[in-house]
Amino acid sequence: MRKNMKKSGILRIGLKLLISDKTKFSALLIGISFAVFLMTQMTAMFAGILNRAHSTVTNIGAAMWIIDPAVNTPTSSVPLPDYLLDIMRSMEGVEYALPLFIGGAQLRLASGTYQGVTVVGLDDASLFGRPELEQGQLQDIYADDSFFVVNDAEYGKLENPALGSTFELNDHRGVIAGIAKVASNGLNGVPTLYTTYSRAIEYIPSTRFTLSYILVKPSNAEAIANIKRNVSQLGYLALTREEFSKRITDFYTYKTGIGTNILLMTVISFLVGLSISGQTFYSFITENVEKFGALKAIGAKGSDLIVMILGMALLTSMTGFGLGIGLVTITVTLVRTVLPNYAAMITFLNLALALCMVIIIAAVSSWFAIRRVLKIEPFDIFRS
Repeated sequence: MRKNMKKSGILRIGLKLLISDKTKFSALLIGISFAVFLMTQMTAMFAGILNRAHSTVTNIGAAMWIIDPAVNTPTSSVPLPDYLLDIMRSMEGVEYALPLFIGGAQLRLASGTYQGVTVVGLDDASLFGRPELEQGQLQDIYADDSFFVVNDAEYGKLENPALGSTFELNDHRGVIAGIAKVASNGLNGVPTLYTTYSRAIEYIPSTRFTLSYILVKPSNAEAIANIKRNVSQLGYLALTREEFSKRITDFYTYKTGIGTNILLMTVISFLVGLSISGQTFYSFITENVEKFGALKAIGAKGSDLIVMILGMALLTSMTGFGLGIGLVTITVTLVRTVLPNYAAMITFLNLALALCMVIIIAAVSSWFAIRRVLKIEPFDIFRS
């Protein structure tokens, strides 16, 4: 009991000592908060980019995707031979296999301007992967020249079309028959249109092979390995939804400059926070060296002073962490109201990474401070 009271008393002394120097305490909070803000902001942007990178896979929702081995992103498909669809439909363990077309096109809008779009062609019979409609009826997709438009951050680039709005696509007339919403917005900054597979390959020029992907539902979990093996023997890849999403994530992380640049900015933010907090905390200890010497003189042990410094560092770090996370949350929320296509998103992984870095900052700052305090001799303090 006495030992616990002693430790709590030491911590209270450290707290009062820290807060009494408002300038140093404020500088510590600002440095750590700023570092946490930058680190979390960078990683939140990266998480948002990766989430949108595989938005097509998320929105379509197929259990398995048959792709060409060269494919890294859903919008950069390599056409598959038409006979592969028949093979998949007759393969053991496949409950059904459906065609999917994804391609880019230029629309000529009613105002005469041109706008690039992504066109998704769904299986005519099932319309598997269709978005949820906000306006219009599902059966309207089968009417002549009909398309569904996704109401997302890029919707305004099509001049906010209403039901019945028309456009021109490769000398073909197109009509907006429905306005839809999807679970995840795209990354490339272009609007998305949905239509039937047959209309998509008719309106958009392509190679002799028109299949972008084959969507497969395995009959059971045990059939997945068999499907993968058989498709691999044909020279193609069969990936589950999670595997395809990871393939896309790995591509953006390791094979583009996005991952490297975000990592570099995060490291710089960490070093900024470490240098500011470390320097400020060490300066605080140096300026109060007489007080630590006095504590030693009245019986405080080295372990007591270590507990005090760790408590001070922990309090400052956790307070700065909370302020930084709060600032990031406010910033992301406000920016999203102004820029709907802002991709940043805060995840538990972002928070955990920032927390680990803050703990490292606190540990390094404490280490230098502890080394300085343990060298203090009470005799030298009172002699001076």
